[in-house]
Amino acid sequence: MTHHKDEKHTSYELQTIEQPKKQQKKPSGWLKPFVSGIVGGTLALGVYVLTPYAQHSENNSTDSSTKTAAVSTNDTSTNSSKTTASQTSNSTSSISSMVENVSPAIVGITNYQTQSQTSTDFGDMNTPFDGSQQNQNSSSQEQESGTGSGVIFKKSGSKAYVLTNNHVIEGANKLTVSLHNGKTVEGKVVGSDPLTDLAVVEISSSGVTKVAELGDSSSLRAGETVIAIGNPLGEDLSRTVTQGIVSGVDRTVSMDTSAGESSINVIQTDAAINPGNSGGPLLTTDGKVVGITSMKISETGVEGIGFALPINDVKPIAEQLLTKGKIERPYIGISMLDLEQVPDAYQKETLGLTSSQLDKGVYVKEIAAGSPAAKAGLKTEDVITAINGKKVTTGSELRHELYTNAKVGDTVSITLVRNGTEETKQVTLTQSESKQVSS
Repeated sequence: MTHHKDEKHTSYELQTIEQPKKQQKKPSGWLKPFVSGIVGGTLALGVYVLTPYAQHSENNSTDSSTKTAAVSTNDTSTNSSKTTASQTSNSTSSISSMVENVSPAIVGITNYQTQSQTSTDFGDMNTPFDGSQQNQNSSSQEQESGTGSGVIFKKSGSKAYVLTNNHVIEGANKLTVSLHNGKTVEGKVVGSDPLTDLAVVEISSSGVTKVAELGDSSSLRAGETVIAIGNPLGEDLSRTVTQGIVSGVDRTVSMDTSAGESSINVIQTDAAINPGNSGGPLLTTDGKVVGITSMKISETGVEGIGFALPINDVKPIAEQLLTKGKIERPYIGISMLDLEQVPDAYQKETLGLTSSQLDKGVYVKEIAAGSPAAKAGLKTEDVITAINGKKVTTGSELRHELYTNAKVGDTVSITLVRNGTEETKQVTLTQSESKQVSS
């Protein structure tokens, strides 16, 4: 269909943050650290106004009480400053202790990929160049493609397991994992999922002394202090610690993956995350993992907008990757479009929507033959407005509801509007087809 509106939302360039292979020791200009320090101080001033009556005895009494009050105030201010300094020191010490405790669970991950190389043999160099003398020799070898971070979240017998991003390990012919003690071990991908940008890597448990504790991301609030630990710019700056706050919760962003476009739920933070931080943990001040750092907005004039995958969303994905090596997603079998991208005139005249129904739902562009949607009686140009009673106004919301609260084999109730009339269809979900993203 060609009757699409321009997007109403601002489009940002989301950049995944794995480290490119080491070609330069110095980061480029835009990666130079920007550090600002703000030092606050309190200065108490005692001001005495001299008047012709200053020598009167009654004023002397007043001056005396004023001085006494001033001294009392200054003492209180001093004590308050000491208390504040003590609290700040204790808070800093607490965070430092937490970082020391959890750091052994943080690892670096290096992705090696096969690179083809071609050399030319020109034969006898005393002979004038002739194309017939040229021989092409091709060879391939594994080269460092990029680096990222990870966090050890499980240890069982002789094996330990690392959570990281899919884009950190994707396409690797070999993985190496660097431990806290400086030892490097081989890593093996247990399972990965491009649509949620998650992967689980297996390593030997020998040398693993710490397993990170997974927290509860649903309890996070905007303004809460969080800590990111990872390997920005590679091994030279391994286990760098940055501090920030939770800038927002329950954000939804879209990103391009090797399996197509995906919409995911994220935590927004201003804790500094840079190339190489991908896959590292976002932690609360008590050392619990509440997120896996994944991406940031890379755009001129934009600073301090990074995203982490909420650990509550990560847990079931990680468990499925551990047990099955892949994610089984429920499949409806539709191609869809946010209704707000369809012109109002088309919504009213062709779809039969009323003014109160405009821009609220998901427009069905196509239905796959033999799919659950087709079997349930859905049709093209239907407008889906809810799943199991939960309203959906965009395709991202539909996917999130489907992938989070439903599973293969479930029968879900789909509320839709057809020719201006609301209907309900029962759809039995099957397993998603390969690279099926649109649900």
